[in-house]
Amino acid sequence: MLDMAPSKQAAAWLGSFAKALDAGDGVAAGNLFVDDCYWRDLLTFTWNITTMEGREAIVDMLAATLATTRPTAWQLTGEATSDEGTIEAWFRFETAVASGQGIMRLRDGRCRTLFTAMTDLKGFEERKGPARPLGVRHKADPNRETWSEARARETRDLGAGEQPYCLVIGGGQGGIMLGARLRQLGVPTIVIEKNSRPGDSWRNRYRSLVLHDPVWYDHLPYIPFPENWPVFTPKDKMGDWLEMYTRVMELNYWVATKCLSASYDEAEKVWTVVVDRVGRHITLKPKHIVFATGAYGPPRRIDPPGADAFKGELLHSSQYSSGEKFRGKKVAVIGAASSGHDLSVDLWESGAEVTMVQRSPTTVVKSDTLMEVGFEIFSENALARGITTEKADMIVASAPFALVPKGQQALYEVIKARDAAFYDRLRAAGFAIDFGDDETGLLMKAYRTGSGFYIDVGASELIIGGEIGVRSGVAIRSLTPTGILFEDGSELAADAIVACTGYQSMNETVAMIVSREVADKVGPCWGLGSGVKGDPGPWQGELRNMWKPTAQDALWFHGGNLALSRFYSKYVALQIKARMEGIATPVYGAVSNAGR
Repeated sequence: MLDMAPSKQAAAWLGSFAKALDAGDGVAAGNLFVDDCYWRDLLTFTWNITTMEGREAIVDMLAATLATTRPTAWQLTGEATSDEGTIEAWFRFETAVASGQGIMRLRDGRCRTLFTAMTDLKGFEERKGPARPLGVRHKADPNRETWSEARARETRDLGAGEQPYCLVIGGGQGGIMLGARLRQLGVPTIVIEKNSRPGDSWRNRYRSLVLHDPVWYDHLPYIPFPENWPVFTPKDKMGDWLEMYTRVMELNYWVATKCLSASYDEAEKVWTVVVDRVGRHITLKPKHIVFATGAYGPPRRIDPPGADAFKGELLHSSQYSSGEKFRGKKVAVIGAASSGHDLSVDLWESGAEVTMVQRSPTTVVKSDTLMEVGFEIFSENALARGITTEKADMIVASAPFALVPKGQQALYEVIKARDAAFYDRLRAAGFAIDFGDDETGLLMKAYRTGSGFYIDVGASELIIGGEIGVRSGVAIRSLTPTGILFEDGSELAADAIVACTGYQSMNETVAMIVSREVADKVGPCWGLGSGVKGDPGPWQGELRNMWKPTAQDALWFHGGNLALSRFYSKYVALQIKARMEGIATPVYGAVSNAGR
């Protein structure tokens, strides 16, 4: 077998795998994997987002799911490739209720990693391409309802005479993308947003904010950015795009609406949600609610000793919009991750005297470097090779989280060597650099703790040149009437202090809206259980609570950057659609907070 061409080897393996599954023989299927194997599944077998690690875990999963999944029609799509002894092949298949696709990677004739993902629910596929709606009835009809009339009726009735099946709390990028996915699947949905316009969550940020990720990584589903869109999107341009998107995708989107409370009736299987819509209290009765309130929860504020004595302004980064009022003033920025750097630059550009207070080392990566070696499959060159954003999404998702650190370690060895002089200059300026507990860099920090990193788009040169001051390696003892007193006895004069100290977990928003009990029941979001500071064990194998069933029935979390929101919004929508249509969804695998 090992002498065969890659596609023949992949086809032979897939045929053996299909035969074992068709026979209901999970042990035989498991024997087709190497010892240190991984199977990551997005809904197709498990109705969960979960990774089976090791042959025994795969056999156990198949024993529990094969009877209901009934997979068939396994078929390679395209030609397999071979790289350093690993064969990679893409395939499609079907289950009793869905269509799926996946990626296999074989080593010495057996599977090292398998990835399976649902693409459509049978009988409930999105109406697109050849199946797109006609848009008109070609006959005269005195009772004709035009498109605008139908939209006006839907807008008037949903949330009044008719209840939404799903309520999405939060109308930023994540809520908007999920709303679009649910709309295309025919799930009656209302997206509520506290701001007065779609996109205001971007417009209301500080004036100089620009996305740090490139355009090829940031597309929204269904409507990609046009080919002349800038590589890095300015915040107001992003806000306008989101506003346009909500209109074109025909979302039922309630602005100036705040969720006041939510409670779940376990017997009736329905939520009672009270919202304030432009000053009017409205009670909604959705079957499901999705918290899409951003990547994280409420601001993590600081209350240092002496805060009451400080005579200047003390604010959290979430309260910061412009540095203009700080022109000519001394400003201390507490925190040296992304927000700390961006706000420091905005303050410097506004004419403030800025000092960044660095409480722990930061992973810094130059934007140009990350574009060339880190975002290679999301680029114009990748598109020229046939790697679309959709294909790149699948490639990224196909890597089990347990294997990502090794690849990131190798990547950061390249980055550290490439930009060694840059890092030497930063250290010489008094700025503390690290690349994570295990040298895995920015991505693993983002997954594990969501903090401690910065993609350099200009702040680092200001630090190196002394334009932005740095206080690092010494803790804050207290605030004084005129600034900050450090543990070593030194003081920093400040007219204002901006705390870029991050945000709490998304379940803290649940505590504010539903209850403390339910928030504790579902547990925190994000993190992998890696054991590093801020990401306690046990090991999860997946990101906690994100995009999958939680410990609270009919409560979901959706969020992340544009790329994560784009990709995983599909799977949240498919799970909710299946439940709406009465499709059995037996969830395999423990919820995220099991073992806490």
